[in-house]
Amino acid sequence: MKYTAIFAITFLFACTSPKKSGQSVISEQPGQLVSGGKLWSSLFEQRAAEYKALCIQAYNIARLRVDEAIQQNSSGKPLAIITDIDETFLDNSPSSVHQALKGKDFEQQAWYEWTSRGSADTLPGALAFFNYAASRHITVFYITNRDEKDKAGTLSNLLKYQFPFSDNDHLIVRQTESSKEERRQKVMSNYQVVLLLGDNLADFSSLFDKKTEAERAYNVNQVANEFGKRFIVLPNANYGGWEDAIFENKRTWTLAQKDSIIKSKLTGY
Repeated sequence: MKYTAIFAITFLFACTSPKKSGQSVISEQPGQLVSGGKLWSSLFEQRAAEYKALCIQAYNIARLRVDEAIQQNSSGKPLAIITDIDETFLDNSPSSVHQALKGKDFEQQAWYEWTSRGSADTLPGALAFFNYAASRHITVFYITNRDEKDKAGTLSNLLKYQFPFSDNDHLIVRQTESSKEERRQKVMSNYQVVLLLGDNLADFSSLFDKKTEAERAYNVNQVANEFGKRFIVLPNANYGGWEDAIFENKRTWTLAQKDSIIKSKLTGY
């Protein structure tokens, strides 16, 4: 699959027509920037040692924060961690590659088919960290925007790698609202949450729920001191709230329209 992705990217750019005066070298084939971008970001996630290093760095920092929290806890509540799943500790890049090689973007049914397999691999450093946290008597809650149809496959995936607290009580899927705030608050009512982990800013605070690019950038500055302290961010160049904001939080664009929006957002010289 990985080498197929490399071939597809090479073919994708090799087939663009030579540049003529006044023309862009980018082909106008609908969806090329979307599908090509997903292949390129998946290639980075699957092959780049730098990506692995970023994940390990995030989990190394998380371990330090766990140790600090244990020493400083005076709340009287049991300690807990809230974590996202996708691209926070499970790698879904094969799903993105599968769709992109067919010239398609995200499709809900294709996603259900992927999650039902329960075969996503773990990100570097993740499993060791969660096992360490559990060994220090910290409860782990998996708050995800996977839904009830994803739940059986997701639980199977967690159990495959023996993630701690892999059960229905600690795997909290989306019901109606995509915002995770209500689910986070429910956990926080009974636990002292010492750490939140995610690849999407909305995994940390409602400040980032369906916001514009400008609002997201502004709110990052508002909570800047939390990053690397209570908020641990994992890298995801493939999809997420950042992409939603670029597309104005709308899901109705065609692939051709998305390509045009992408080009309009880029800065060159």
